[in-house]
Amino acid sequence: MTILRSILICASFLVLATSAAAQVAPAPPAAQTSSKPAARPKAKADAKRPAAAPGPAAATVTPALAPDDPNVDLVYGAYQRGLYKTSFDLATKRAQENGDPKAMTMLGELYANGFGVKRDDTKAAEWYRRAADSGDREGMFELAMLRLAGRGGPVNREEAVKLLASSAKLGNPSAAYNLALLYLDGQTLPQDLRRSAELLRLAADAGSPEAQYALATFYKEGTGVPKDIEKAVRLLQAASLADNVDAEVEYAIALFNGTGTPKNEPAAVALLRKAARQNNPIAQNRLARVLASGQGAPLDRVEALKWHIIAKTAGKGDPALDEALADLSPADRAKAEAGARKWLGTK
Repeated sequence: MTILRSILICASFLVLATSAAAQVAPAPPAAQTSSKPAARPKAKADAKRPAAAPGPAAATVTPALAPDDPNVDLVYGAYQRGLYKTSFDLATKRAQENGDPKAMTMLGELYANGFGVKRDDTKAAEWYRRAADSGDREGMFELAMLRLAGRGGPVNREEAVKLLASSAKLGNPSAAYNLALLYLDGQTLPQDLRRSAELLRLAADAGSPEAQYALATFYKEGTGVPKDIEKAVRLLQAASLADNVDAEVEYAIALFNGTGTPKNEPAAVALLRKAARQNNPIAQNRLARVLASGQGAPLDRVEALKWHIIAKTAGKGDPALDEALADLSPADRAKAEAGARKWLGTK
């Protein structure tokens, strides 16, 4: 009877309300590396470049002979493998001998992050400037981000906007996305929701998952575009396929409830598990609800309590779950608590 009572309590919150997503800001964080400034919203890891592999910053190796394909970029290849000193040496040679703007941008990147060389924002800005003047859209974008942060020189938002606009015009999705945030923010530029939506669409069409998620939010709420739940869900799906965790959560909720897309509870639960394992508190809370109710996944109240504890630790409390899981046996509760401690890395 107590189990039935708990299930009935859980039934009161079975529908995974999308109001949980209201805890996510109307515009997602800017796509940029941790060393770069945010365009108002808080920073999020950059998706435009793969993370560099760890390795000694001063490591020096003899670069491999150029392969038959002349388009293979040895400079970027060394950077990706964490061979920053090699990347620096190769980029310096190409920049000086060939005037290669991509090599100039790489030198700016290495100086900006202190990879293979001592961090030097002034030199980073100089190399980005040379690359930008040579028409490199990445150099324009990177210099804009330095100007917004006041690194390598004073804050210059007017210059940053011009650089972002030029880079976006050349097809840089990161520039279009960050410029969209400035139009949304309304401080650096006059707020223009339609222009923001247009820029987000450019970046989303170019495959930026952050822009896809942001534009989905626009369509869901009718911000700068006509309200269109189905378009919002399609964008959430695209962003979730690119591992945007916020999109994974909202797309899972849409799948679970059948909002703007055919209802698919097992697929929704799979996405919630994925996002929960990426330490998203909303996903952890919603996964706990599913496991506590047994809808869309086998009933597992011990695992539900584990995820509930983890979500609560991150500030996502849920009184309904507290009540629904209050009658767990001491042994089951101890098992759940041990699982939560193991996940959190606490004793």
